[in-house]
Amino acid sequence: MEPIDRLSALFEKFPGIGPRQAQRFVQFLLRSSAATRRELIDSVRDLGSSVHQCSGCMRFSSSEKGLCSICADSHRDFTLLAVVASDADLLALERSRTFRGRYFVLGGLISLASDKTNGLRIKELLASIPKRSKAGLQEIILAFPANPEGDSTTIRIHEELKTCQDDILTITTLGRGLSTGSELEYADPDTLKSALDNRK
Repeated sequence: MEPIDRLSALFEKFPGIGPRQAQRFVQFLLRSSAATRRELIDSVRDLGSSVHQCSGCMRFSSSEKGLCSICADSHRDFTLLAVVASDADLLALERSRTFRGRYFVLGGLISLASDKTNGLRIKELLASIPKRSKAGLQEIILAFPANPEGDSTTIRIHEELKTCQDDILTITTLGRGLSTGSELEYADPDTLKSALDNRK
């Protein structure tokens, strides 16, 4: 396979990227300077060597410690835990500057087509609850997108949490400041603030 075609095929594997967009990326790189291409190569290489998963929230981080900057921040609210589907959702909540609690990144949503939980960190979440409870956790917010997959995941995680912990913890979901079908990572800060304020 030609180098251009091979690189286009790799870009097509990115979420939401079709053949035309993949070809545009390749054409952009062909027109770019050698320094720009070298910077891209170095950045991709660094992903494997200097980025790891935070042991606290499971998001990807370049922090040299075992914990990311959010989990290592002693000023965060230990009483609140937001369970989100992805790193992008976590960053969206952080940009809203509304939530000051802690996070756990589940690693995706339950697919309605298969109802499988492969790759989701449900066991890791459940295992972390006793330690978080001892540290002062009082409320778990299931902060998933307002779509069928998000709703299905909310129901499943809520059931799992109920079986593994006593009634001391409150389990809430985001209010419908988010319109049905919306993704957290694309929501504006005011909408996310409304969703957090109206959780139930």
